[in-house]
Amino acid sequence: MSLTAPPATARPRAVAIWLLLIAAMVFGMVVVGGITRLTESGLSMVRWEPIKGVLPPLDADAWAREFAAYQASPQYQSVNAGMTLAAFKGIYFWEYLHRLLARSVGVAFALPLLWFAWRRAIPSGYGLRLGIILALGALQGAIGWWMVASGLVDRPAVAHERLATHLLMALAIMSACLWTALDLLGAGRPVHVRRPTGWIVPFFVLLVVQIGFGAFVAGLRAGHMYNMWPLMGDGLVPPDLGLFTPLWRNLLDNPVTIQFTHRTLALLVALSAIWVATRLVRAGAPHHGGALAAMVLVQFALGVLTLVHDVPIPLGVAHQAGAALLLGISVIAAHWCWQGRGASLRR
Repeated sequence: MSLTAPPATARPRAVAIWLLLIAAMVFGMVVVGGITRLTESGLSMVRWEPIKGVLPPLDADAWAREFAAYQASPQYQSVNAGMTLAAFKGIYFWEYLHRLLARSVGVAFALPLLWFAWRRAIPSGYGLRLGIILALGALQGAIGWWMVASGLVDRPAVAHERLATHLLMALAIMSACLWTALDLLGAGRPVHVRRPTGWIVPFFVLLVVQIGFGAFVAGLRAGHMYNMWPLMGDGLVPPDLGLFTPLWRNLLDNPVTIQFTHRTLALLVALSAIWVATRLVRAGAPHHGGALAAMVLVQFALGVLTLVHDVPIPLGVAHQAGAALLLGISVIAAHWCWQGRGASLRR
C-alpha cells in the first residue's frame, strides 16, 4: 500500500493538523520529562516492558514487587536508602506518566498514519518523510531505555550524554512534525520575494549545542554549583574551570566547565536570536521576529532565575519548556524564510 495519494484524494490540511497535534504532544512529553529528571524519578522503573508496562501496579503485591526491584538498583542503595513505599510511589508516578505519554505519542502517530495511507490522503512526496518520523519515534523509545539502563548497573544516575541524546531526539521529532505541517499548510502558495536564509544553519547549530549542554547541566546537576549571576565565584571565569585537562573531557565531564559553557552560550544564543529577529522584521515578518526576540529574552531570564534559586523544580521545568518553545518558534521562522529561497523579485 502506497503512503502517498494523487491530488484528488490528498488531504494536506488534515494531515498538517494531525502533525501539529503530535508536535504538541511531544512538547508535553518534554515537559513531563523535565519533571521526571528534576524529581529524580527516571530510575524508579527498572524494567523496559513496552506492552506489559502499560498498566501500573494495581494491588499491594504488585507495588511490593516494583519496590523490591527498585531497592536492588544503585540509585536506591546509594541515594534513596530507607525510602518509604509512599515516597517510591511518588517518583514512580512521574516515570510511569512519561512512559505512558511516549506510548500515547506512538499510537497517536502510527494509527492515523495508517488511516491516512488507507484513505490515500497523504499528499505525494510526504509518505517517505512521515515514515522516517515514525522510525525516529521507534528509535526514541530505544534511546529512552538505553538512557535508563546507564543508571541501573554501577551508577545511581543516568549518563548525562544519553540524557542529552534523548532530549535532542524528542525535539528533533517535534521539529520535524512542525516543519512538515508547515510545508503542507503552505503548499501551492507562491512566494515572490526572496527571504533571508543564511542565518538558519549557524543559528540552529548554536541552539542545538546550547540545548545539549543544558541537558549536560541537568544530568550532572551542574546547576547547583555557582548559584550566582553574572559572576562565578569572584569573577566571570571560575577558578576550577579545568583548563589543563583534555578539552573533550573537560567539556563532557567537568560540571564547572559545562555550567560555564552553558552560561556563555546562553548569551551568544540571545544576541544571535535578537540579530535574527531584526533581519526577520526587515524582511517583512515582524510577528516572527517579535516572537523570537521575546522568547529568547524570556528563556534567558528563566535560566538566570533557575540558577540563582538553586534549580527549584517549577523554574527548572519552565526553563526546559522554554528551550522547546524557543526551538519551535525558530523552526517556524526558519520555515517562513526557507519558503522564499530562490524566489523571484518580480511581483
